[in-house]
Amino acid sequence: MEQSITTFTPCASLAALGCHLRQIKLFDVVRQQVHIAQKTMIHTPIDELYDCFISILAGAHGLCEVNTLLRSDVALQQAFGRTACAEQSTIQDTLNACSPSTVAELTAALTSIFRTHSQAYRHPYTTDYQLLDVDLSGLPRGSKAALASKGYFPKQRNRRGRQLGRVVASRYGEIVTDQLFEGRTALVTALQPLLEAAEQVLNLEQDTRARTIVRLNSGGGSIADINWLLERGYQVHTKRGGIKSGFERAQPFAGVLGAGPQPLAAQAIRAAKWPPAAQANGGFHGYS
Repeated sequence: MEQSITTFTPCASLAALGCHLRQIKLFDVVRQQVHIAQKTMIHTPIDELYDCFISILAGAHGLCEVNTLLRSDVALQQAFGRTACAEQSTIQDTLNACSPSTVAELTAALTSIFRTHSQAYRHPYTTDYQLLDVDLSGLPRGSKAALASKGYFPKQRNRRGRQLGRVVASRYGEIVTDQLFEGRTALVTALQPLLEAAEQVLNLEQDTRARTIVRLNSGGGSIADINWLLERGYQVHTKRGGIKSGFERAQPFAGVLGAGPQPLAAQAIRAAKWPPAAQANGGFHGYS
């Protein structure tokens, strides 16, 4: 009589997700487009990259947790189509072997995956506004970490770390793009590269930018940033603190918003009625 072997995993819901990701062949795009110049011993470099991806889904905070979270969980490996898991030190070697061209290939692969499965990419611009939130999140790290420098980290004075910049399609809860910056970086510096990357991922043209609302806090609401967004045709929703309430600061908007019968400062600073009305060359809305 044959004896059945049963395996258990504490990550049953993640195992179900793994079966689904295999069915839709999510990682096949990465296997086809990403190339890592490294010799294959037991596991291919892409398989090791796949193990890293599964470990992140399993809640790993670093590669030092791969052995305990994934390598010891045979059922979870099988759910994702793996018969074994690479050792954490070899995964680290694979990541160290990645070059700038590898990063570019992975970025292109992730963009392809996003466009295939994302709701934000299929947003109906003709009937509703797309809402993009742009902000930075502080990531405290050791002084030897890449891009680590002194910067603003809430309730942690004199800490070093990095800033994680993200553009989020808020109506769908999807991260459109994210980038790492130095710890001293503020949103006023990171805004343009983040929006340009989001434009590429979402394939935003002039007509779709006019139906897209960019929402910022006061750190990204400088005169130059707002004018740059308006010139590109976006609708803008930002805090009043970024422009200072006063007629002397309202004049730079004249070329974009156009002077109407009301004082321009009153147009720029008044509270926004949500959702905002469309304007030919983009719209600006301030809130306290």
